[in-house]
Amino acid sequence: MYSLTYASSAVQPFTPAELQNLLQVSRRNNELCDVTGMLLYKDGNFMQVLEGERAAVTAVQQKIATDPRHRGIIVLLSRDTPERQFPSWSMAFRDLDRHSGSRTLAGYDEFLNTPLNDGRFARDSSACQRLLSIFKRDM
Repeated sequence: MYSLTYASSAVQPFTPAELQNLLQVSRRNNELCDVTGMLLYKDGNFMQVLEGERAAVTAVQQKIATDPRHRGIIVLLSRDTPERQFPSWSMAFRDLDRHSGSRTLAGYDEFLNTPLNDGRFARDSSACQRLLSIFKRDM
């Protein structure tokens, strides 16, 4: 099993309808190639983890890299893992802009207000894992 976590910035902020459409297409495509994961969106930035067979994840990553709706892709974590973190989610999603109650989540840390493309995540891959784990528990 292979896991890839990246951050990127939207060229322009996504509307709720655009996010819904992105999720519908992503979920359908991910199910077809047996890729699972989670997508976070905040202030026009994305953080996403993709997991599955290396070839499938790499193919999805290459498709994402050519998507004109975002830029500045930063790979935060790339590794082999013994099992999936998100086995039942073709793409779990949390819009952090729309969940101002995030401060009440168990395990809340002020870094939840850190932009998802902030260098802190690139320097400390455990911060990525911790952020994603908080939302995994609360979904």
